[in-house]
Amino acid sequence: MKELVVISGKGGTGKTSLTASFAYLAGENTILADYDVDASDLHILLEPKIKKTYQFYGGKKANIIKEKCIGCAKCQEICRFDAVKNVDDKFEINKIDCEGCGYCYRICPTDAIEFKDNLSGEWYISKSRFSSTLIFAKLDIAEENSGKLVTEIKEVARNLANENNKDLLISDGAPGIGCPVIASLSNANYILIVTEPSLSGFHDLKRILELVKHFGYSAGCIINKYDINKKITKEIEIFSHNNELEIIGKIPYSDSFPKSLVLKQTVVEFDKSDIGKTVENCWGKLQSKL
Repeated sequence: MKELVVISGKGGTGKTSLTASFAYLAGENTILADYDVDASDLHILLEPKIKKTYQFYGGKKANIIKEKCIGCAKCQEICRFDAVKNVDDKFEINKIDCEGCGYCYRICPTDAIEFKDNLSGEWYISKSRFSSTLIFAKLDIAEENSGKLVTEIKEVARNLANENNKDLLISDGAPGIGCPVIASLSNANYILIVTEPSLSGFHDLKRILELVKHFGYSAGCIINKYDINKKITKEIEIFSHNNELEIIGKIPYSDSFPKSLVLKQTVVEFDKSDIGKTVENCWGKLQSKL
């Protein structure tokens, strides 16, 4: 089993649209995973039927048992995150502000604070409309440990691929260079970076390539909307050549992308000629890398 992870240094490059198109072209002998757990959206295009739902507990949170609280305010005094509030002469802990350090729990003189596992979100095993298995997750608002959640669903996805003798795992990584991206890269066979010819796009391509090289992974690049700024596209090509980053393909700007999204279709389903063929050619090159 091989894993292709699709990432981008920034959002809005077309990463998820291309991942969905590759999922369509790969067919049902594929496992799909969405590692962008903070803002999962691959499932919107793939319209899966959820088969199993699992809860994700990301760390712990403190909570005051009001019946035991004597109002000494020690918890409020030591909380560095200003999570303890006095509301109508009653102390309570704001779940969003609480960082889960547990200090208040340890110093409370009456054991009025409990420190419990925090339900941070859910993840799902589903069947996409392409008949392939899709694993994705939804992290709750203001919750943390997204890297831990990515690691959890990545392990599940890889195990399902091996157990069901699937040849390929296609994963939609999170944008940026943070913890969920680092977790996404683990054990990947090939990394595809999707960029765009803008100043921010080029800047973030440099950052994400540095991260990929740090961990020693093989990577290629697709320049999406390459014709909106051909000067920066040329700079990206020179940079890629100098840094041994293969250009897998260049995709021109096309309104087929937004039109296909409105219909909840991949661009290769919507446009089977120009743009669809270009994306299909990119997929052919990626298959040779895997």
